[in-house]
Amino acid sequence: MSLKPGRVFSGARPTGRQHLGNYLGAIKNYVALQDEYECVYSIVDLHALTTLESTQDLRQNSYEMALDWLAAGLDPQKCIIFIQSHVPEVTELHTILSMVTPLGKLTDLPTFKEKARMHPHNINYGLVGYPVLMTADIALYRANWVPVGVDQAPHIEFSRETIRSFNFHFNTNALVEPQMKVTNVPKVLGIDGQQKMSKSLNNHIELAATPEETQQRVLSMVTDPARIRRTDPGNPDVCNVFSMHKIFSGSEEVEMINVECRRAGIGCVDCKKRLAKNMNASLQPFRDRRADFDSKPDQVWDILHDGARRATVIAEETMHDVRAAVGLAERD
Repeated sequence: MSLKPGRVFSGARPTGRQHLGNYLGAIKNYVALQDEYECVYSIVDLHALTTLESTQDLRQNSYEMALDWLAAGLDPQKCIIFIQSHVPEVTELHTILSMVTPLGKLTDLPTFKEKARMHPHNINYGLVGYPVLMTADIALYRANWVPVGVDQAPHIEFSRETIRSFNFHFNTNALVEPQMKVTNVPKVLGIDGQQKMSKSLNNHIELAATPEETQQRVLSMVTDPARIRRTDPGNPDVCNVFSMHKIFSGSEEVEMINVECRRAGIGCVDCKKRLAKNMNASLQPFRDRRADFDSKPDQVWDILHDGARRATVIAEETMHDVRAAVGLAERD
């Protein structure tokens, strides 16, 4: 019997190789949580189908994400890592939960409205029902906690309401109502210094990029927009390069840059070169581990398949109770 205080679930769409924003915003926290909680982490490939026009890279993107998760420190001995579609019980629970979910509640969600704006020519059933599938992900593994940023609170509240509706409607406690584990997720700006780091905006820096690629991206980063000439004093408080220095550079160097930038003692190009050097040094152990995993793809797939087997044990227990509550005939 586990002595850990509860189970955590989180899932992420397989977008391929991960970037700094993914790591600082989610993966780093995943790694920390696995030592304290029972953690179930899913690469949610079914979710990706709602907006993808082409699925030819979906399998490879799932593999690339798994590489990054493992290289970052997720340990299959401490947590369950698997691909969502490898545990098909999630689609069954999704269907059952959809029966107690008002359509109006789905179309009123900010997430749906945002996705509909982004994909006006592909407003499919899956896009509308996306939050129900997300709820099925969480409920299937009876998660006590879901780590989210404050901006994601409405998503979890929807899941809580849906689970409460199911339990009330069928007079059961088969599903666990999850709690939010609010995490301090930093807003990681892209190289444009304006918008959140994103692959779709091409303003990202990949964790697995080569040192040369990383330096090229860093050198293209936007700094203090008011600093025009090398001799102009800068303002680190509004400079995205400086915010990255606070993550990847030592405290003494950060303080030096803070002082010298304000009095034009250091130029933006030198500041960026220092950041690229420190960023590459910090990411090199990750890149080495990633290359090692990538040299053994069968091992990576074995980890994902074993994770699916372990996840299925939990899923089958949940669905046994759900089918009984609903009145469905149990499978042999």
